[in-house]
Amino acid sequence: MTMLRPILIHPDPRLKKLAEPIARVTPEIETLASDMLATMYEAPGIGLAAPQIGVLQRMFVMDANRDPEAERQPMVLINPEVTWESEEKNVHEEGCLSIPEQYAEVTRPAQVKMRWLGLDGKSHEQEFDGLWATCAQHELDHLNGVLFIDYLSAIKRQMITRRMVKLKRERVRG
Repeated sequence: MTMLRPILIHPDPRLKKLAEPIARVTPEIETLASDMLATMYEAPGIGLAAPQIGVLQRMFVMDANRDPEAERQPMVLINPEVTWESEEKNVHEEGCLSIPEQYAEVTRPAQVKMRWLGLDGKSHEQEFDGLWATCAQHELDHLNGVLFIDYLSAIKRQMITRRMVKLKRERVRG
């Protein structure tokens, strides 16, 4: 039974912690992946890392195919690591489900190759570019306690953090 999980909003100390590697694919991990995909699509977003739902484990899901007519391309990456990155950079306006309605341009490698464990228990490796590369790097950052706003100037970061504190207060009041 798939369940939508609440997404943590910055600032939350769990978003700044290093996630733990996953030893093996278990039914719990499969359920977590299913819940994360459902939560990501519902949000709607193109990526979601386990720490964003308060699970400090090295896993993220993504589907950077934005065409609503196209078939979904859900991916589950367990213990992902970058094995290669291009020297060429790309600037993308990034947002984050843990930092709602805030966007900023972030410069990252234009292409990356990643290796990860799949839900099938096998090792996978794939090269990503464009939005897929940006998304994969953004989600991998979450597993290392890094948010996209960490790439911004201190002033911009403080402004966004203040907005999030205010948003959280408003949500509590309901």
